[in-house]
Amino acid sequence: MSELPPDHNADDQPDHLDPFDEIIAEETDRDPDLAVIEAGSRTLRTQGGPPDADIPTRPADPEVDKALREVETELATRWGETKLEPSVSRIAALMDVLGEPQRSYPSIHITGTNGKTSTARMIEALLGAFELRTGRYTSPHVQSITERISLDGAPIAPERFIETYQDIKPYVEMVDASQEYRLSFFEVLTGMAYAAFADAPADVAVVEVGMGGSWDATNVIDGDVAVVTPIDLDHTDRLGSTHAEIATEKAGIIKQGATVIMAQQPVDAAQVLLKKAVEVDATVAREGLEFGVVERQVAVGGQLVTLRGLGGEYPEVYLPLHGAHQAHNAAVALAAVEAFFGVGAQRADALDLDTVRKAFAAVASPGRLEVVRRSPTVVLDAAHNPAGARAAAEAIGEAFQFSRLIGVVGASGDKNVRGLLEAFEPVFAEVVVTQNSSHRAMDADELAGIAVEVFGEERVQVEPRLPDALEAAITLAEEEGEFSGGGVLVTGSVITVGEARLLLGRG
Repeated sequence: MSELPPDHNADDQPDHLDPFDEIIAEETDRDPDLAVIEAGSRTLRTQGGPPDADIPTRPADPEVDKALREVETELATRWGETKLEPSVSRIAALMDVLGEPQRSYPSIHITGTNGKTSTARMIEALLGAFELRTGRYTSPHVQSITERISLDGAPIAPERFIETYQDIKPYVEMVDASQEYRLSFFEVLTGMAYAAFADAPADVAVVEVGMGGSWDATNVIDGDVAVVTPIDLDHTDRLGSTHAEIATEKAGIIKQGATVIMAQQPVDAAQVLLKKAVEVDATVAREGLEFGVVERQVAVGGQLVTLRGLGGEYPEVYLPLHGAHQAHNAAVALAAVEAFFGVGAQRADALDLDTVRKAFAAVASPGRLEVVRRSPTVVLDAAHNPAGARAAAEAIGEAFQFSRLIGVVGASGDKNVRGLLEAFEPVFAEVVVTQNSSHRAMDADELAGIAVEVFGEERVQVEPRLPDALEAAITLAEEEGEFSGGGVLVTGSVITVGEARLLLGRG
């Protein structure tokens, strides 16, 4: 299929469009103001070892476990991830005294609202399949703090996590003494990750922002590839109340001469991202134009997709994750790795198809529509905002077809909880509201008040303790009998999902 130029006239289209042409036709019917921005931006066009699926548990060695708990306790004395001072001065100072470890390897930097961690895991799997040593930094963790820093597709060992912390601790204290505010929890972890990747050494780092982009602690790297997953309204008190305002913060990861891999975006967010790309002479590849999902169908344990990459088509790729949103994440991840390898810029050929298939088949994303129990089926999903909830609701209906689905929801108080519940209302027969152990958790009774307004009193049950909530939901799912097809979805927060995962015997 020949590429359609940006100013392609709809009247010139052939009578019969293939699926990818249809995607392009839909995506080019957009706000004409984008044409002004796109005229100044270069678009990327082609001319012409698998990750560990599980999550680490507590260390078996009591001494190691004790040492890890001491590190966790020390980190907990610092500002948490929800308390921010918008500046990279402290993390930049730490990088300086550590000898700029983040500059010792190329990187792929990922921002966006939803899908960042799953996309990072897919990128990591692809790079590993092409025999590159990877370092991955993601947040938050589901069960163990060591999940956040991975090497070669697996979380670093507790011993190495402890050693890395002890190695940089004197430098952290040095920076603390010289700054107005001490380094935060997230800033110290970011320093640890960058130091661990340099020490490994990693061939490439895959780094997910914590929040935003411009002033996020991770933004002391200059990513060769900047990935922007779909932008939606979240953290509006810190990032802005519109898509454009949020995109302005996230565009901060786009660096001079980089390649930008852009998922489908709201028009006002796309305008901001493309304008930033023009300003820094970055090359842009957009989902729906330069790459995308051509076809997808539900398969056992996941889906079978055909992806259009920057270098050509990749047919019949098995992805062991559920939902259309994961197929789009896969397309973004593939384009990011192609761009990293120079496809579309230095080379015209596609990546090896068998290697791509092998990599995607090995992808795991714990806590993202993850089945942790059968009879009845219990699924975990870390959706914590309305956009994530809508994607999960659509996916669970497509992949599982439960006759009766019971929700267990424990959310954070600083989230759009009403929007999240409204997204799940059409698919939940009943909902059990609860709360996790985090200090950020919304009180179960407060959450119940909102749930009653959304679902009606007869569909809401309150169980403040998560173990009781799980038991109640499983009982409700079983009411129609052993073979009724009832299921349970645990959602609302990564913390809720992590605690439920432990309670249900995973990890």
